Amino acid sequence: MLYAIMAVDYPDSLSLRQQARPAHLARLQALQTDGRLVLAGPHPALDSAEPGAAGFSGSLVVAEFPELAAAQAWADADPYQAAGVYQQVTVKPFKQVFPQ
Repeated sequence: MLYAIMAVDYPDSLSLRQQARPAHLARLQALQTDGRLVLAGPHPALDSAEPGAAGFSGSLVVAEFPELAAAQAWADADPYQAAGVYQQVTVKPFKQVFPQ
């Protein structure tokens, strides 16, 4: 089943995000390699694809996991969590309707 992992960043956490980014991306790459990643990316803090020093306000990951507990465990182990980037993380089941 698919799960949406929705995270909200702490304010002014861009430098922490940049430090933890390689490890965060490696975990996402592993999901993609396994064919389980639907989409992933950050929410720019500004209405711009490249927000510069304004940074990001959070992230969204939609991926396949066998159950909610597995998705939650994956989210809890995210390097952004350990680095203090994420203020809040919500994991919910997700039903993809489009694209088919």
